[in-house]
Amino acid sequence: MSGAKVFSWNVNGVRSALGKGLADFIAQADPDVLCLQETKCETAVASALGLPFTHQFWHEAGKKGYSGTAVLSKRPPLSVKVDFPGDHPAEGRVVTAEFPGLYVVSAYVPNSQRELERLDYRLEWDADFRRHLARLAKTKPVLVCGDLNVAHREIDLANPDSNRRNAGFTDEERESFGVLLDDHGFTDTFRSAHPDLARRYSWWSFRPGIRERNIGWRLDYCLASDGLKWSAPEIHDRVRGSDHCPVSVVVQADLG
Repeated sequence: MSGAKVFSWNVNGVRSALGKGLADFIAQADPDVLCLQETKCETAVASALGLPFTHQFWHEAGKKGYSGTAVLSKRPPLSVKVDFPGDHPAEGRVVTAEFPGLYVVSAYVPNSQRELERLDYRLEWDADFRRHLARLAKTKPVLVCGDLNVAHREIDLANPDSNRRNAGFTDEERESFGVLLDDHGFTDTFRSAHPDLARRYSWWSFRPGIRERNIGWRLDYCLASDGLKWSAPEIHDRVRGSDHCPVSVVVQADLG
C-alpha cells in the first residue's frame, strides 16, 4: 500500500490564498488530503471556489470572516463530523473525517490572545479536544493536523526568552500540549523525526523583515496517534501565500 500525502495549511483566508498561489501549490504538492484552517469563508462560497478535490467539507464560524476549517480529499470519507462535545462557541474550529484506515482531524486551536484574556478558555478547549481525540483513537488511528497555536519547546520559536508569557508559549499551554503527547499517545511527527533541528518554523509575523530573517514560531503540526505508521514529515517554509506555511506527513493508511 502506497502512502497517502496529508497536508495542512492555515491559509489566513482561503480566497486571499487563492490570489497568492494556493491553486499552484495544490497542483505541485498533489495532496491526497488537505486540511485548511482560518478559511474565513462561508461554506457555500468555499465549495464553489473550484479547488481540485472531489470531496470537500467546510466548517464555517458563526461570525463571518473569522476562523473556519476544512478537510478536502480525493477519496470519500466514511463520515464527517464537526466540533466535539463541550460548551464552545460556534467558531468552526474542528472537522473530523473518518476514512477506512484512520481519522483525519483538521483543527484550529483558539489563541489565548493579548494579555492572555482567553487562556482559561483555551485550556478548557484543549481538555475537551483531548477527550475527543482519545475517543477516536479507541476505534482507529488518528492524524491531527492544523494550527495548534502553541510552540511546544524552546526550539520551536526564535525568541523563547522574550516570549515566556505570551500567547502560544505560556507554561500552561505547553503543558496542556504535553498531556496530549505524553498521556494520550500522540506523536509530534516533525519533532520526532528531527529532535534537534532548529530554526524550522511555520508562522511569522507580517511585520516587515520578520519572515526574511526567519524570526518565527512552529505552531502547525501533524500529530499521529499510537499505531499510525507515518513518514516524511515536513515544514514547507518556502511556500508563501499566508503568514503560516504548509506542513505535511505521509501516512500508511487506507483512505478507501
